[in-house]
Amino acid sequence: MEKLVNLCKRRGFVFPGSDIYGGLGSTFDYGPLGIELKRNVREAWWSEVVRRRFDVLGLDSAILMHPRTWAASGHLENFTDPLVDCRSCKQRFRSSDLSTQNCPACGGQLTEPRQFNLMFKTFIGPVEDSASTVYLRPETAQGIFVNFANIVDTQRVKLPFGVAQTGKSFRNEITPGNFIFRTREFEQMEMEFFVRPDETEEQRWFDYWVEERLNWFVKFGIRRENLRLRPHDLEELSHYSRGTTDIEYRYPFGWGELEGIARRGSYDLDRHSEMSGRDLSYYDEESKSRFRPWVVEPALGLDRAMLAFMLDAFDEDIVEGEERVVLRLDPRLAPIKAGVFPLLRKSGQPEKAWQVAEMLRKSFMVSYDQAGSIGRRYRRQDEAGTPFGVTIDHQTMEDDTVTLRDRDSTTQVRVAVADLADELTRRIGWST
Repeated sequence: MEKLVNLCKRRGFVFPGSDIYGGLGSTFDYGPLGIELKRNVREAWWSEVVRRRFDVLGLDSAILMHPRTWAASGHLENFTDPLVDCRSCKQRFRSSDLSTQNCPACGGQLTEPRQFNLMFKTFIGPVEDSASTVYLRPETAQGIFVNFANIVDTQRVKLPFGVAQTGKSFRNEITPGNFIFRTREFEQMEMEFFVRPDETEEQRWFDYWVEERLNWFVKFGIRRENLRLRPHDLEELSHYSRGTTDIEYRYPFGWGELEGIARRGSYDLDRHSEMSGRDLSYYDEESKSRFRPWVVEPALGLDRAMLAFMLDAFDEDIVEGEERVVLRLDPRLAPIKAGVFPLLRKSGQPEKAWQVAEMLRKSFMVSYDQAGSIGRRYRRQDEAGTPFGVTIDHQTMEDDTVTLRDRDSTTQVRVAVADLADELTRRIGWST
């Protein structure tokens, strides 16, 4: 993990938040490469879950919601962690994370656990009192449930159907850590898939989405042996869950959650109907009856997914007798698709390289680099996860072809400049 953390700062993927002021606990800023990788992961999820399907719609709900939302959802009452304090060094820990009865920092005595609500409070308006208290959302899911009637009324949807959204969520974690694995501010990608209130139907779609989501990670480059399914025990189920299975990844610190697929039943629609007094039922034309659908929810943290993709892509090898750090990211996720290099800084090669870079930039994120030996430039792009290198050399000036280098195999072929964009599109694999 330490090598990846260093790479992320060195190459501009992830920086410590508020770095010039010494940082702010477990907050991170995404640099030029990080934001591109993050965007590509988000787009890959959105394309798979929403854009390519006819049965899933999109939504973007507000971060700030009416405070009764969180009373109805159960978060005010149940969204807690057991907190303990060290009597000696005063550090705080989540007791469920501890394997000993003593402080892991200094060995001191710990207090008895007490429940700590994870939601961040803030205020709306100029007066800071209980009447103006609101919360930063701890999950994006509730925005979907409170908009259920709006979506049914405006979109003429028929069961089964899903509603998906991505966006920031906030949790006042007691012990965040492991880089961007657990942070207080993070981005979620969640989908609520509404089905008929029938156990057979629910189980069929639950199994379907577990398999779909597992295959998505493999499709975009995570090795299957680094993934596993772990059903939750009854005592660890969330207050809303009828059953949950986690897709776990083998992180350097051990197996940990990557995505959770939960059977939420009609818990959320029931609670919001009760608290708001609004009818959140669905009228079924086939049975001529009204009911509240049940829900299957695949929920994924974007930051955590990005971490897993980077960890699985991180590699070190030997190329031409030199050690190399390389991020073998799937080309569809890679922040930069191609690096463009003039072999020499003369003979018209830089000017030609700029022309090629500008041409490709219309379709791809590309970088231009003319500093240092060509080998060093290749290594810089390998480290950034760039899958292809385009070199303008003497032959380019004669026949308008370039050298196209593959990051993983380091093999090189000649490609006509006129065919270069199409060849990169094919190799990136955007059609699959």
